[in-house]
Amino acid sequence: KQWYQRRVRAVSQWGVDYVVLTSVDRDDVADGGARHLADCVTALKEECPSLLIEVLSPDFRGDLAAVETLATSGLNVFAHNVETVNRLQRFVRDPRANYIQSMSVLVRAKEATDGVLTKTSLMLGLGETDDEILETLHDLRANGVDVVTFGQYMQPTVRHLKVKEYVTPEKFAEWQRIGDEMGFAYVASGPLVRSSYKAGELYIKNILKKRSARNEA
Repeated sequence: KQWYQRRVRAVSQWGVDYVVLTSVDRDDVADGGARHLADCVTALKEECPSLLIEVLSPDFRGDLAAVETLATSGLNVFAHNVETVNRLQRFVRDPRANYIQSMSVLVRAKEATDGVLTKTSLMLGLGETDDEILETLHDLRANGVDVVTFGQYMQPTVRHLKVKEYVTPEKFAEWQRIGDEMGFAYVASGPLVRSSYKAGELYIKNILKKRSARNEA
């Protein structure tokens, strides 16, 4: 309880209107940490009802009940990163994660409660092809994902995968255009873009735009 109070007090003092919560994989607890994250969201909403909350979520080992626990906590954006195209999953991600599992997490989060935006991110430069990226985007749209971001993969240490390609800014702009044309609510695409890039700005702009359109109608 004291842990929540300290964090909630800190966020309320910052005066921000949008926060992003994230978590390491908690395979040491039965629900993967879903209840803990959900309680954090609930505590923040009780203290700051107008606060917009995005959670960058693990996949909870495919436990969809855990996904629902978090998705129904009162958050505004449920983010879970697919990371890369289907073919490269086993080379890029932890062996316990996979493409279908991540898609099912995003689907369940969308189904669990009305009004939640779902969001994911792709790293480019790992050896993926254009056709594979397009296939991934089609899968994301078919599964109701609202927001997608593209960023350049950077090798964090010599023990990690090497960069296969440094994608040009022009190519990132092309993926931005394609994503927009496919109907994503928001696309952020660029070499330095990361999964929470301008998170509050993108959420607020799009929600206000939709509300304004409804009011005019």
